[in-house]
Amino acid sequence: MSSELVIVYHRQPYEEVVENGETIRIPNKSPNGIVPTLKSFFGSVEHSSWIAWKLAEDPSAPEFDRKVEISDEHGSYTVSRLPLSEEQVREFYHVTSKEAFWPILHAFKERYNYDPVDWNNFRDVNQQFAQAAAEEAAEGALVWVHDYNLWLVPGYLRALRPDVRIAFFHHTPFPSADTFNVLPWRREIIQSLLACDDVGFHIPRYAANFVSVASSLFDVDLGERVSVDRSFISEATALTEREVRTSITHEGHTTAISVCPVGVNTRYLESVAQTPETAAKVAEIRKDLGDSRLIISVGRTDYTKGGVEQLESFERILDAHPELRAEKLRLMHISVPANRNMTAYAVTQAQIEEAAGRLNGRYGTLDWQPVTLVSRALPLDELVAYYQAADVAWITPLADGMNLVCKEYVASRTDDDGVLVLSEFAGAAVQLHGAVTTNPYSHRGSDHAILQALSMEPLERKRRMKHLRAAVKADDISGWRPGTLELGAALKPGAVA
Repeated sequence: MSSELVIVYHRQPYEEVVENGETIRIPNKSPNGIVPTLKSFFGSVEHSSWIAWKLAEDPSAPEFDRKVEISDEHGSYTVSRLPLSEEQVREFYHVTSKEAFWPILHAFKERYNYDPVDWNNFRDVNQQFAQAAAEEAAEGALVWVHDYNLWLVPGYLRALRPDVRIAFFHHTPFPSADTFNVLPWRREIIQSLLACDDVGFHIPRYAANFVSVASSLFDVDLGERVSVDRSFISEATALTEREVRTSITHEGHTTAISVCPVGVNTRYLESVAQTPETAAKVAEIRKDLGDSRLIISVGRTDYTKGGVEQLESFERILDAHPELRAEKLRLMHISVPANRNMTAYAVTQAQIEEAAGRLNGRYGTLDWQPVTLVSRALPLDELVAYYQAADVAWITPLADGMNLVCKEYVASRTDDDGVLVLSEFAGAAVQLHGAVTTNPYSHRGSDHAILQALSMEPLERKRRMKHLRAAVKADDISGWRPGTLELGAALKPGAVA
């Protein structure tokens, strides 16, 4: 059955576990994140498809189940799985996407390495995604492609199916031309994206950077320059952009440029925050803390997340302020390994463990360890309890496309209390004007921000948190959609459940 909506994303829309030798598909555990968000669109059309890859020992094996039909609370949809070998996955994802693209997207040119890239393999995988999407799409369907590892899909798909509408959403930062154009495949990538009907970004800065890159590589006609909505303008962040172009026309085809930041499911988070079980967990945490105050930090083990720099800042603070040691200030640092098979992330994990161990060894006592390091993901209901118990959330990535952790923290604070310390290089910073923003590259700035948060008066905390909560509710995930394109009469802006 052909589909009115085809979502193209590298991950499958469920988790697979093996029980008694049988593979079982289970829903994703968290209602937040890209997978459950995208699945929420399925109920808006009669039939949908999802294109993903699946590891296969032998991609050519006839017994490989390329399509599975799913019926769940989101509706009925087809999952088209592309069988990729372990080597194909390594080249496509671990090498090309993570060693070449990821550092450039986050402006870490010193970490960029394209020597081991097998570009033909990347092309081949993207072409397989495009072919699968072309086979699933109904006449005039919307094909919604997600993220940088599928950059070449739109170009291939446009050649295969000129009738379909193609939207692309970029979940990471998009860098300036000086940084992006380090990539030797820059023209091929941008030409593919200009085959889209709409290219979407979290914030105006990334959209402006994309327009700048396209203008540097091709002769293009730029659409209207419009003023950015005031909700995206914050004088305290480096990512503010005041104007943005609405479209780019290249070789007669016009691509709309849209800005639509991803939010969180505020209703769900608030409901979890208000359960008796959460209240009991919060009371237990606070009892264990005694008179100590708690700072919470949550992120992936990735050099872009600034985990090492944050721990170094905490060490400087404790060194310079013995009164904070006397009150037994605590930092709960949750750093979830992004990919244990990649050297860059293994090095970051080792650095985080070394910093936490040094700090605890230097200041810890029998009844107080300044840092609690958690190197695993916590269930969301447990995390919400820690959000509510924490005096401060310390979210300071060196670069981040959006960052939903800070929005989760704010949505969980139904008591209108707590302080958010947020890096000015997180996309969310342009929206969350009530945060204490900081430059994580500055020792003085980082240290001052956390000290400001710890010394903030209760009335000021509540004033800021109410402002933050209003911003997060206004940007709830229910308002997110594929840019300027609608899925049809069934889906209007803001119609996502």
